[in-house]
Amino acid sequence: MKIYTKFGDSGETALYGGTRLGKDDPRIEAIGSVDELNAYIGYAQTFVEDADLSELMARVQNHLFDVGADLATPTTHPKAAGFRIPADFTIEMETAIDTLSAELPPLTNFILPGGCPAGAILHIARVVCRRSERCVVCLAREAEVNPEILRSLNRLSDLLFVLARTVNFRAQTSEPIWESQAHS
Repeated sequence: MKIYTKFGDSGETALYGGTRLGKDDPRIEAIGSVDELNAYIGYAQTFVEDADLSELMARVQNHLFDVGADLATPTTHPKAAGFRIPADFTIEMETAIDTLSAELPPLTNFILPGGCPAGAILHIARVVCRRSERCVVCLAREAEVNPEILRSLNRLSDLLFVLARTVNFRAQTSEPIWESQAHS
């Protein structure tokens, strides 16, 4: 099977079922942003040595593929129900947030993105996740979107923040603290 099809050469791409949309369509923007998020998580994972965190990140990556499939399947498609993500993974992320947060020192200051390489990349993933969420909000204004996608992305940004703090903590790398320059 060839990797290129030439079908996208005119600036359009296809959803599951064949519906064609411009590559600048809000649905394609949301799908692309989720894909970018997945890539950053994969990149961060290459720096993570803890098996528990690596396994969690792999589950997140698989979940994001499910989110992409959900977004790429029109509600009118006969098999649409089979592509809708359920609330299960959002609940799993909440449990992971609570578990990881329990091992971290409490936040007493705002922190800046950074720390060890994995922590810094996870902070990038967090802001890409927030953008993905904004893209889905934009899409939901004009098309039907599974509301669980928004809940899932919102919770994932929280999980990515806690993951960044966790990898920094386990690497014994201090988190950069925000020091306002406005009041100097």
